[in-house]
Amino acid sequence: MNFSSKYVEQAVAQLSSLPGIGKRTALRLALALLKRDKEEVKSFAQAISNLKEHVNSCKVCHNISDEEICSICSNPKRDHSVICVVEDMRDVLAIENTQQYNGLYHVLGGVISPMDGIGPSHLFVESLIEKSASEEVKEIIFALSTTLEGDTTNFYLYRKLGSQDVNISTLSRGISIGDELHYADELTLGRSILNRTPFENSIRKQT
Repeated sequence: MNFSSKYVEQAVAQLSSLPGIGKRTALRLALALLKRDKEEVKSFAQAISNLKEHVNSCKVCHNISDEEICSICSNPKRDHSVICVVEDMRDVLAIENTQQYNGLYHVLGGVISPMDGIGPSHLFVESLIEKSASEEVKEIIFALSTTLEGDTTNFYLYRKLGSQDVNISTLSRGISIGDELHYADELTLGRSILNRTPFENSIRKQT
């Protein structure tokens, strides 16, 4: 693309560096910003700056948070005896939207994927093992995507947690095989949480 403005070119370059944003889409976004008044654009830029400056990772569950401990972990009304293991923040939002779960979360930060160079050491596995050793924790729910990588991670965690005195369950298979959790509709996901089953039952079905 040949730009008549270096500033538009710079904006397009930055916008197109985001995942899923091509040059044409970036140009359309840049032109849309040009049509807004200065105060709107300043607010937009400030929101992006605040995102990087003030958003942290909860030191308990590793979810995205504005504070050291997120509002879910610090809420005394949540059931602290149940921990739901998810891949990232999108899955936390999806489950929260069902309004069918009142426990805590543990965000792994991804799933095991040798093809992508992601192993257990790249994930928050050790802190999950430490939590499972707590007398307060009675159940751990595996709520990872029903993909090969998700199933591999589930089985790895099951083996690591097997010696702990804690119930390990998984979502019922209302979610289609191969689907990522945050794409499931709220009704299906909610039922999958309520009808969760012992993880060892899912292993028997696969063997």
